[in-house]
Parts: sequence; C-alpha cells; structure tokens
Amino acid sequence: MHNLFVRKMPLFRIIKVSNSGGVHDFSFVHEELQNKYCLDNGCNAVPPIRMFKYLLLKSIFDVSDVDVVERSKYEMSFKYFIDMAPEDGVIDSSCLTKFRKLRLKDINLLDLLIQKTVEIALEKEIIKSSAIIVDATHSKTRYNQKSPKEILMEKSKLLRKAVYRIDEKMKDIFPSKTTTNELEDELDYCRKVIHVVEKEESIREYPKVKEKLNYLKEIVEDHQEQLQLSNDPDARVGHKTADSSFFGYKTHLAMNEERIITAAVITTGEKNDGKQLQTLIEKSRETGMKIDTVIGDTAYSEKDNIQYANHNVLQLV
Repeated sequence: MHNLFVRKMPLFRIIKVSNSGGVHDFSFVHEELQNKYCLDNGCNAVPPIRMFKYLLLKSIFDVSDVDVVERSKYEMSFKYFIDMAPEDGVIDSSCLTKFRKLRLKDINLLDLLIQKTVEIALEKEIIKSSAIIVDATHSKTRYNQKSPKEILMEKSKLLRKAVYRIDEKMKDIFPSKTTTNELEDELDYCRKVIHVVEKEESIREYPKVKEKLNYLKEIVEDHQEQLQLSNDPDARVGHKTADSSFFGYKTHLAMNEERIITAAVITTGEKNDGKQLQTLIEKSRETGMKIDTVIGDTAYSEKDNIQYANHNVLQLV
C-alpha cells in the first residue's frame, strides 16, 4: 500500500523548487534509519539518503530496481536529484533491493513522507491556508485478487508482446505455455521466457523489452514477497455506492487548499469514512499546520465529529 500511495505524493515537486532550485535537506533519513545500521563495524555503506532518493525515483516512475539504477547512469535529472556528478558511477541494483527489504522494514514511510512534505511547504511559506479538505478514495487490493499464477501469466505475456512488436518470429522460439495450475510450473515457464529473451541480444536491449524483462525478473526473484500480496488477508469488500463494491482498502485523506496532503489513514474497505476524521485532523496538526476549518461531505457529519469540532473550536463545512 505504501508504494502505491507514495507515487501520488507531492514531495518530489516541492523538493525540486525548495532552496531556490536546490535539493532539500534529507538528513531526516539518517535519523530514521540510524538504528538499522551498525555504526562501528563492517564496510562503509552507500549513504542512506542516496538509497532513499533512488527509492523515491523508483516509486515515482514505477520501474524495477534495475531500471531506476540504469536510468540514473544517463538521465541528468536523476543524477542531480541523487546528488551525483555526471561522471559518477551508480550503485549495483542489488544494493537497492536489500535496502528496501531490510533497512526500511517497520518504517512508517507514508506518515514520514507526508510530515516532511508539509514541513518543507511551511518552511518555504507555500502553505497560506488554515483549512483542510477531507475525503476517502478506495484502492483495490494489488493485482485485483488474481492468483500468483495469473500474475505471472500477465507479466510474461506483456514481455512476449513487447518482443513480438520487434520480431514476430520469436513466437517459434518461446517455450510452450504451462497446462497445469501449479505455481512452480508457471515460475519455471517464466524463467525459460526470461532465458530466451536474454539470449537475443539485439532484442533485449530495446527499452520497452528491457523494462518488461526486468520487471518479470524482479517478480520471479522476489516471488515469495511479491506474489503473496495477491492473497491479501487484510483486504475487505467496501462499497462506494449502494450498488457498487470493490475489494481492497480505503485511503482517507486530508489536504489543504494548496493541494498538499497533510494526513492519510489507510483502512480496510468496509470502514466508515466519518470515523477517521478526528485522526486526520490530529495527524494534520502534528505536521505543524494550523487548522480552523474542515471541509468534507455528509459522511463526516456524525454527532461525535460535531462535538469534537465544537470542543476544538473548528468549523465544519
């Protein structure tokens, strides 16, 4: 859920305009991750701030670990954001994989990024308003309840289609599709597809093919973590209207009039919107924002919220 939401965050836009065009201070990353590293033993680590920025780029542009590192070799905007000189070498993509799996474990990344976004905006005097707008949006559970086998079939199909656009004769070279419902058989098939594409040097280097190839490889290599999300025990059926439903989660948002998200609460799909109002207000205030008005629909007009607003001298609209 965090990765899905981070892509919609305004942090990157604010960072780019902060400090008169310079890059904002990311020292908070050191503070958050200092207990994840050994400070007196072992080799020097890649600076955690740089690794964190790599992950921001990966989330914003929705690419694999391999591809975000590859693009940082030649895209000057990436190098500038990561604080690298044009001639500097890049990290090995395996370092990024380990960083997101081990160093960011148990870190509440969503609240951290929202808080830093608002802090930067307040510091740069971007935020002038004292009102927040609250609402909820539904997020379907990842892969829409597809089985792990269906996920693999979809990703391998996307790779094959990218290859066929370049050379349709490759249809005769790819292995036969699986006829069983076993996950291991589908994993084996995907590995064979990957092997075939990697052997074709003239095809595998096409950007569209390369991205699909790297994405499939990442899912196959990380299948225990990646594919278990498709069987999501926490997702619930929720209703947007009386006659429509979805399976997944709700993202309850607070946003100021400058269109900067000030708080977010993620719940299962069946939760009532109004019950999250007080938490959204408190989280927004924790970022340092002053609030005197809350704007929302009638889902937030329950008695407890009206009493809370009166007690805290807030105007509910």
